[in-house]
Amino acid sequence: MNVMIQLFWSFFQIGLFSIGGGYAAMPLIQNQVVTLHHWLTMSQFADIVTIAEMTPGPIAINSATFVGTQVAGLPGALIATAGNVLPSCIIVLTLAWVYYRYRQLSLMQGILSGLRPVVIALIAAAGLSLCQVALFQEGVSRWDLRQLDGLSILLFAAALLALRKLRLNPVWVMVSAGLVNLVLHWI
Repeated sequence: MNVMIQLFWSFFQIGLFSIGGGYAAMPLIQNQVVTLHHWLTMSQFADIVTIAEMTPGPIAINSATFVGTQVAGLPGALIATAGNVLPSCIIVLTLAWVYYRYRQLSLMQGILSGLRPVVIALIAAAGLSLCQVALFQEGVSRWDLRQLDGLSILLFAAALLALRKLRLNPVWVMVSAGLVNLVLHWI
């Protein structure tokens, strides 16, 4: 039972301190499962990253489930996953309670008004980084318009049109773009 407590506590800490998303959690996960507890080798940890990337869902939760399974089977998977999710649940519930209790206060409205543009800026910054990776030829580290990838620009424009103007289902747009790219690379 000691291993179950260790699994829960390790992934609780990961869930609590992985602010910034799944990639921010990877060094924390590596420290807990490879360095501290020796539950996995570095090679197995690399496999976790690969599997967690291939499967739907947040990388930290997928990793918790995988590590828990490796260490203690299905009960370990459930305990590790619960430990990873619990901090977010506590934080969100606390923030929701504070919001609903004090939402009428001008201080709360001021805080939220100040946060909205920052959240948009964070999303835009991530979006611009993704645009650079997706629209420019591999290896370009700056916005050099001579290095634009024509096929990527066409797929981007078609997907944007399909999503915004035609209001197509995003899943079908992604599948279609993947198939078009696959067919064009075969030719």
